[in-house]
Amino acid sequence: MPAMPASVETASALIAIVCASAPVHLVLNLRSLDCAIRLVTGAKAAASDELFHPADLIIVMHDPHSGIDGPTVIRDLRGHDGHARTAVLLLGASSALRRSGIEAGATDVMTGPIDPLDLQIRVCNLLELALARQVLHRQSVAMCRDVDRAGAEAASREREIIRRLMLAAEFRDDQAGDHLTRVAGCAIAIAEGLGLSEGDANDIALASTMHDIGKISIPDSILMKPGPLSDSEREEMKHHAIRGYRMLYDSPSHLLQLASDIALTHHERWDGGGYPQGLSTTQIPLAGRIVAVADVFDALISERVYKKAWTPEAARRHLEEHAGTHFDPDCVAAFVARWDDILGLVESNPPESATV
Repeated sequence: MPAMPASVETASALIAIVCASAPVHLVLNLRSLDCAIRLVTGAKAAASDELFHPADLIIVMHDPHSGIDGPTVIRDLRGHDGHARTAVLLLGASSALRRSGIEAGATDVMTGPIDPLDLQIRVCNLLELALARQVLHRQSVAMCRDVDRAGAEAASREREIIRRLMLAAEFRDDQAGDHLTRVAGCAIAIAEGLGLSEGDANDIALASTMHDIGKISIPDSILMKPGPLSDSEREEMKHHAIRGYRMLYDSPSHLLQLASDIALTHHERWDGGGYPQGLSTTQIPLAGRIVAVADVFDALISERVYKKAWTPEAARRHLEEHAGTHFDPDCVAAFVARWDDILGLVESNPPESATV
């Protein structure tokens, strides 16, 4: 009978044969496939560490009289991480072996007298299946790496966009940078105090740096005015919330969408007396409620042309006194619970002319 030619794919494959003694006839029959063959032999073969070494195909020769119980060997193989999906061919004389072998996890079972050509065909098909699965696995791993890399690059671009928007805000107000840093730090403390995950807290903090981005639309005569605003000027200033939202809301970026919510709602009040929509309680997104506390605290401890800086302790009392009216009481409680962190933030990034 002519030998079956080896395919290009299977020529480099490795077959492990688990048997009681060296199966010369089987090895000779598989030689035409030009595969490497490793024998795991002897009565203790099923318990040998060598059984679990890597292989593209494992052939188990059922011989219970010599200590090789095929289904038991296969169950052991399937319980090993390295062979959970390895192709396994079970060979045996009993036709009753087919069911127990398949139940144990055999990929294929051959029983009765083994036809050499049939064996070659089965082995060749199993090897090609195994090697194709390996190729798919490598492609899947490569795709996952590509997806992870693309995700990291997208996140980096988002942060770059946010950083540049922060720079735009600083061009209009040279105190904006320090203010945004302190607001972001307070936002992290409040978010973590509320039990949010580190990732969610960091997202809110980063998005919070754009809460006043709409102020770039406010005329310098109002934004830089060295004194209290008139009623009409105050109404114009209030427009920064809706304008900031419009700058950001339709971005596909999660961070920019979060920033748009914060820009729109950080001047809303828990009691409904805020602007621009008059939202109340949990109608206000959580991120907006968090930043409202952080923003007001920093505004109070910062000196302005129309007011002196408050001490952190005085600003804290203001927040506590207005919890449940201006502010979400849970956000204020979270802020107070992280008071040592807040003080550390203020000490490391002090507002100009503030008495800490």
